[in-house]
Amino acid sequence: MAAAVEEARAALATGDVPIGAIVLDPAGEVIGRGRNLREAEADPTGHAEVVALRAAARARGAWRLDGCSLVVTLEPCTMCAGAIVLARIRTLVFGAYDEKAGAVGSLWDVVRDRRLNHRPEVVAGVAAEESTAMLADFFAGHRL
Repeated sequence: MAAAVEEARAALATGDVPIGAIVLDPAGEVIGRGRNLREAEADPTGHAEVVALRAAARARGAWRLDGCSLVVTLEPCTMCAGAIVLARIRTLVFGAYDEKAGAVGSLWDVVRDRRLNHRPEVVAGVAAEESTAMLADFFAGHRL
């Protein structure tokens, strides 16, 4: 989670919401990194998870990320949860819950939907306090 938090901090430099993600291969090596780039790249799909999944797929040379884990500082939204399922991620680890847009238990539970062909293992709440504090500080500065 420390590497994902590092990515989240880097998002602050571009005025993006501080969310970071990494993809680990089955051996535990980082093969993809991502941070929110929506503001920096004017890209509505520039979420940390999508950026990290794209980087991991490029590194592997395949879109199927079987056996890989995704670690992200905030509960994924519906778009990102769908991408996690489609990429065949084995384990999803996230920090803070997102009560407004979370799709891994808060508002929806996309990754555990039995109608889908793949369901990753989910580990929630890892370093949640740090992720929550970083997000709260960011939004407090934008609501002045």
